[in-house]
Amino acid sequence: MLKEILSISGKPGLQKMISNSSNAIIVESLLDGKRFPAYSNSKIIALEDISIYTETEDMPLKEVFKRMYTKENGQAALSHKESNEKIIRYFNEIVPEYDKDRVYTSDMKKIIQWYNLLIEKGILKFDEE
Repeated sequence: MLKEILSISGKPGLQKMISNSSNAIIVESLLDGKRFPAYSNSKIIALEDISIYTETEDMPLKEVFKRMYTKENGQAALSHKESNEKIIRYFNEIVPEYDKDRVYTSDMKKIIQWYNLLIEKGILKFDEE
């Protein structure tokens, strides 16, 4: 599920991989549906390969999303535009063991923004697992 969802530096939101060519991958923006090539010189990372720092070991982003999904009953979370205090309080509920020194509020906002986008597009589903 998260293998084909990509974060590309310099591009807003998330992209879904559509196809692979020799020198680029074709992606579709989840924000506006526009397709464009992403070249290997761009910083591209699949959401499946992202994890967050915790006090013990790194937690895959999928696990963070799963906790959010459970807390929100499969619905959207609070807006990533909420106050920093609200964002931090929310994140403390979801991942109380996150590393307070290495996970920044900007990271939390991005995770919440991605989660809400994936929920809105119907991509994030944990019911069938």
